[in-house]
Amino acid sequence: MYETILYESVEGVAKITLNRPDKFNAFTERMHKEMLDVLKKVGKDPIVRCVVITGAGKAFNAGQDLAEVTEGDVDFGEFLRKRYNPLIMQLRQTPKPIIAAVNGVAAGAGMSLALACDLRLVSEKASFSNVFINIGLVPDSGGCYFLPRIVGIGKALELALTGEKISADEAYRIGLVNKVFPAVNFETEVMEYASRLAALPTTGMGLIKRAMYQGLTMSLEETLEYEAISQEIAGNTADHKEGVQAFFEKRTPVFTGK
Repeated sequence: MYETILYESVEGVAKITLNRPDKFNAFTERMHKEMLDVLKKVGKDPIVRCVVITGAGKAFNAGQDLAEVTEGDVDFGEFLRKRYNPLIMQLRQTPKPIIAAVNGVAAGAGMSLALACDLRLVSEKASFSNVFINIGLVPDSGGCYFLPRIVGIGKALELALTGEKISADEAYRIGLVNKVFPAVNFETEVMEYASRLAALPTTGMGLIKRAMYQGLTMSLEETLEYEAISQEIAGNTADHKEGVQAFFEKRTPVFTGK
């Protein structure tokens, strides 16, 4: 069905693999279209309760395939508006937790892709580099939005201005990533982590995701009201009722994502 990505869904976990290993999974126009298509589908699929994005081969994603932008004049603004911006907005709007399983190099827009995901689980062999400055460009694909919010403005500016490549351990130290796993069992660790998320109340997680991101740009008063609205929705779910019942019955809840 897809040419540049692989897709599989197992027990509530949708796994999307960027599949251009010979090009370090660099973005092309087709990859953007396929990523946007599959993300829209998993967002609507009631069976999918967690999403994992990873890369085939040795890289996660090396950013834009420059072969597509070296011939003729390129309107970079329109290029971003048509290709990258819709993808990043879809990641944000998908009401399920999205994990970036960074197995190797995440550079340029590939780093931004990882930042746009909700959680970042990385292999010890992973690395991150904000390489835009090396070709005289500005971090895009949400890089100027996510990076300072995740690591702070000072470190964000350092990484963007220098293009410095950082290791998985350094990324963890500065709070850029959530977990670092040994390369030898990286995929197993990621899928186990994703499976635990997939077993939690899906609607509740979607509401948490939306409220947290909305709270980044709202006042305290606005956030309190948004929490109240979200809690009203969550309180009417079957998973909430199951959680309360399981609490009183002193058993492990069995959530259905409804």
